[in-house]
Amino acid sequence: MVAGIGAWNYPIQIALWKSAPALAAGNAMIFKPSEVTPLTALKLAEIYSEAGLPDGVFNVLPGIGAETGQYLTEHPDIAKISFTGGVASGKKVMANSAASSLKEVTMELGGKSPLIIADDADLDLAADIAMMANFYSSGQVCTNGTRVFVPAKRKAEFEHKILERVARIRAGDLFADDTNFGPLVSFPHRDNVLRYIESGKREGARLLCGGEALKGDGFDNGAWVAPTVFTDCSDEMTIVREEIFGPVMSILSYADEAEVIRRANATEYGLAAGVVTPNLNRAHRIIHQLEAGICWINSWGESPAEMPVGGYKHSGIGRENGVMTLQSYTQVKSIQVEMGKFQSIF
Repeated sequence: MVAGIGAWNYPIQIALWKSAPALAAGNAMIFKPSEVTPLTALKLAEIYSEAGLPDGVFNVLPGIGAETGQYLTEHPDIAKISFTGGVASGKKVMANSAASSLKEVTMELGGKSPLIIADDADLDLAADIAMMANFYSSGQVCTNGTRVFVPAKRKAEFEHKILERVARIRAGDLFADDTNFGPLVSFPHRDNVLRYIESGKREGARLLCGGEALKGDGFDNGAWVAPTVFTDCSDEMTIVREEIFGPVMSILSYADEAEVIRRANATEYGLAAGVVTPNLNRAHRIIHQLEAGICWINSWGESPAEMPVGGYKHSGIGRENGVMTLQSYTQVKSIQVEMGKFQSIF
């Protein structure tokens, strides 16, 4: 029996990423969805049942993380935990799992990922990628490239292209065909994002756009935050160091390749990274020096099922997806069979 503990931002995808390889490798699973988004896991259980999966093989256990999640991590009969969530919770999962029965653990945690725009990059492409890396799903994505590094001599032009694209964002009901930007998951989360925005203002970042809650015209009933872009940011600022999990982009300028690699790695996180350049040799040279588990060149965000995903440093342990995740749900057993006559020295 293995257990999966999911996050609220991609509830059905996370449930599938954990359950499909676990079941394919011959395990039964207990899956605890986020208490904020529990319904998709229950629907997935219905789908598995309709497909013929026997009762008791995939089990959904809704509940509060501090209680239900802790119960699973401490239960001696759970052989493995796969967890997606924040760093602080991940450390508790790891400690509980080790203390109870030395469980195997896979964890995909937070990030503060760098997106490096090279000095030879097509800035239209770079701006398109930066928008997707910051405002897709209203910024509620753990791999978001929220630290956008731009050559100092091209920063003003890049800012202009970002503002052009922000003006094309259509906020509203995501069930409508003409919208591409929705609310945050809850009012408490919105308030936390707004606190980060205020810290950016206090600490001297220059606000290019946004920086407030959206109000009026149908926004009053939702947890809305305007797409926000800060520039003239420094590595010491709170909005640059800490994961915000909202629609907040930080633009930082740099002088040369060695500097930007050093600064990109100067974080406790190591989940994702990206480089925009037409020179693939240069892209690979930079990427292979970045301390990140998921990397994109001239793109951002795609994670096909064949590609293992996971982080370095505080961003996680182990990988999900690909052959690696199947292997992580199995145990290696070594067997020797003597086909000749056994010889004893006694």
